[in-house]
Amino acid sequence: MPSSRPWVRIEDILENALAVLEYTQGMELADYLSDRKTRDACERCLSRISEAAVKLGPFAEEAFPEHGWRGIRDIGNILRHEYDQVETLNIWDVITINLPPLIRDIEIALANRDISEV
Repeated sequence: MPSSRPWVRIEDILENALAVLEYTQGMELADYLSDRKTRDACERCLSRISEAAVKLGPFAEEAFPEHGWRGIRDIGNILRHEYDQVETLNIWDVITINLPPLIRDIEIALANRDISEV
């Protein structure tokens, strides 16, 4: 069932995405691969992002159609149920390629939303 407070879920996504970038700031792939705590923390945040995306329902695609919401939702299932098959390089790509534009678009949308939408 979609959230009755979609902008709160969007803020959850932003908070966790920013945390991932904070955790990986200044890191190269080799640093990330050798730092289990950072990998675990990032995967937990990605799980939260995935769950918030699930709770958004179709609002996500309507508000941010340029992002791959199916993949965002699916990553949570992979991290929870297929954790032994997680491809760390794919997670790194999500962090370095997919999160920055998502963060940018969410920040713009939050800055421009009508306060009555809260």
